[in-house]
Amino acid sequence: NHLQTDDHNKTAARPCNCEAASPAWHAPSADRAPKCVFIDLGAADGNTFHKFLGDGYTNVQNCPSGGAWEAYLVEANPWFGPSLRALQDKYPGKVHVFSSTAAFMCAATASFYLDSHNHEHNYWGSSMSFNHPDAVRGGHKKVTVPTVNVIQMIRENTVQSDSVILKMDIEGAEWDIVPCLASSPFATLVDSFYLEEHPLSWNPDTPTTEADMKKAKSKLMARGVKMPQYFSQTLFLLNGTEAVGANASLSS
Repeated sequence: NHLQTDDHNKTAARPCNCEAASPAWHAPSADRAPKCVFIDLGAADGNTFHKFLGDGYTNVQNCPSGGAWEAYLVEANPWFGPSLRALQDKYPGKVHVFSSTAAFMCAATASFYLDSHNHEHNYWGSSMSFNHPDAVRGGHKKVTVPTVNVIQMIRENTVQSDSVILKMDIEGAEWDIVPCLASSPFATLVDSFYLEEHPLSWNPDTPTTEADMKKAKSKLMARGVKMPQYFSQTLFLLNGTEAVGANASLSS
């Protein structure tokens, strides 16, 4: 992933369009034992995976089949690759890492802008968005990464009897993914969806409006997806004002 710098004002087009279903996606064997499946989009160095193991999202010992679980960790920032691969090595067959890979609603390649200055906060502002405040402050240093279709990941790795926990903290790309997920027949595979919602201005290329996002979340909840209030303990800089958890996603 060769580091590049964009030194002129522009925005990047969406790398691909919503793919909500495909006959090429195959579900796991129907007779496999149910389990908890934790899908972590924006996994950073594994901090929220550790929260999952520490019962931060569910009581892991109460997972189906005597506490069985599996985790899929997706992180586009290549700096976190070694930490995530160490977790995969520590939990072979249970932790599956997609490092240097961006979560999205289709499979393609995309520019990913690196937050190079928030070291004490795990470079939390790295994003697919050219307009993200930390991409701007970092001088638009970018890498090119593949994207993984989140909906395909859900379809191919979960069954209805699983307890599926989806956590999404992806700095603006949720404005594309959430409406796509809401339109998918596979959305009902998700039991709990922890969404951190960021400002729409961070994703200027999306056709999604505030009303569209509200409708998509309502549709997901109407189909049985629980959406608890959620924010990670991060500090946002919005219009020059610092606010903790200012963009928490609400379930109402």
